[in-house]
Amino acid sequence: MTDRYADFPSLRFETLGSGVLRVVLDAPRLNAVGQQMHRDLAGVWAAVDRDDDVRAVVVRGAGGAFSAGGSFDMIEDMTRDPGVRARVMQEARDIVYGVINCAKPVVSAISGPAVGAGLVVALLADVSVAGRSATIVDGHTRLGVAAGDHAAICWPLLCGMAKAKYYLLACARLTGEEAERIGLVSLCVDDEQVHDRAVAIARDLADLPATAVRWTKYTLNNWYRQAGPLFDASLGYEFFGFGLPEAREGVAALKGKRPPDFRAAEKGITARIDTSEGTA
Repeated sequence: MTDRYADFPSLRFETLGSGVLRVVLDAPRLNAVGQQMHRDLAGVWAAVDRDDDVRAVVVRGAGGAFSAGGSFDMIEDMTRDPGVRARVMQEARDIVYGVINCAKPVVSAISGPAVGAGLVVALLADVSVAGRSATIVDGHTRLGVAAGDHAAICWPLLCGMAKAKYYLLACARLTGEEAERIGLVSLCVDDEQVHDRAVAIARDLADLPATAVRWTKYTLNNWYRQAGPLFDASLGYEFFGFGLPEAREGVAALKGKRPPDFRAAEKGITARIDTSEGTA
């Protein structure tokens, strides 16, 4: 690749010909999104937009997974350091609007787990292709924070409020097959066909008149832009939550591979609120 993408070291870039660029999330632990990848995903879409050689993008994860979501290291840093929280919150916003505002059509190839921070790009892509056994889960409430990132801006529009509430509140898992059935993804195909089908769609989009495709994408994405205030609120609630005991308990439980005890964490919050009552 040319050095125009050298600023995004956690991502791999492959030119597939005919103006198709493949962006690969490539990291340990099922392509977990660490601080560098989070930063790169926030900035790469503007670089793609400026690349005159690119007419369509395919995004996928390396190996058999799309992404296992935010890394433990990044999440722990957010629970401890408000400066990290503020920076990652801005990056989370930039990832969402980066995909929405990128003029080039984006196709996601979803294999294996697609969770949390990795799920943002998978679902906000203009066309999402999921394998039948792909595992999609938002993951936020089980971690102890509100479902921020992309959820409020697109889930109710994609699959309806009733389904969005169930899957986001309960952190319930969906297969690729179920995700297609409820409208959360564009297409579901056999697992071994995911990447080839995504590339074929990207090639088809690249062969169409660029202005027609890009202006259609821009117009349709105004549905997302109208939901901007909802998204901003959800992002604020999520990142405020990273400073509370529930998030620390959620991370500790995941790392310790044990059930979380959120009720004990909640008591700590209640005790502090009770203590502050009656003060000026």
